Amino acid sequence: MRISTMTLGALLLAASATPAFAQDAPTAPPPEITVNATAAIVSDYRFRGISQTDKQFAFQGSITVTHASGFYVSAWGSSVTDYVVAGGNARQEIDLIAGYSKTINGIKLDGGVLYYFYPRDKTPGVHSDFFEPYVDISTTLGPVTAKATVNYAPKQKALALDQTGVGSSFNSRSRDNVYLAGDFTGAIPKTPFSLTAHLGHTFGTSWLASSFGKGKEQDGYTDWALGVTATYKVLTLGVSYVDTDAKFNNLVGAVESKSGVVASLTASF
Repeated sequence: MRISTMTLGALLLAASATPAFAQDAPTAPPPEITVNATAAIVSDYRFRGISQTDKQFAFQGSITVTHASGFYVSAWGSSVTDYVVAGGNARQEIDLIAGYSKTINGIKLDGGVLYYFYPRDKTPGVHSDFFEPYVDISTTLGPVTAKATVNYAPKQKALALDQTGVGSSFNSRSRDNVYLAGDFTGAIPKTPFSLTAHLGHTFGTSWLASSFGKGKEQDGYTDWALGVTATYKVLTLGVSYVDTDAKFNNLVGAVESKSGVVASLTASF
């Protein structure tokens, strides 16, 4: 979801630069409801540094409806690999989001609830859907935008590490999970390029947002990424290096937490 905002200072500057005769032709007020959408292809769908597609391509898309008051609802979807996610037969991930954002003195506050839904996961006794409240704060200083995020998933059956019987000693334990992250974007002036950096840490364990492999738990891990993007009209091309200190093996033994280069092409509407 990408939302562009203009600070009050920028609005006042634009107003002061407007010729006096423009007052005779007032512009229409902004719409009460706006709709934004994206479509993307990525070389690897990484969720908090962990590949959800066995390091294969994924198709993704989103739609967001925003009210002028700051309330919004959004849906985001991606293809996933069945033996990477907990259920073992899921092919899609759909994230349903409801939240509210407000900008005060150049600082944007955003909070809501995110629900992870795997529509084809029908394995008896396996739980993969879960919800996660989130709060983030962001600000822009010149060409640099910084954002801090905290996500908290309360104890839920879907966060149990092993729901397949492989590690039955902790098969039935419901768990909670906290994710803290910082993201930075720096636009290179007079060019279409931006530099990006990400640092996140998972506190606690879960199937989708944790490191787990070879029958052992790892109580938390760190993920990070460095990248560059180039934007041309509605298209954005991105390349980033992603890594973690996790040890995550999927159901067929592949290590999904290894470092890698991820490329993406996104169209925004």
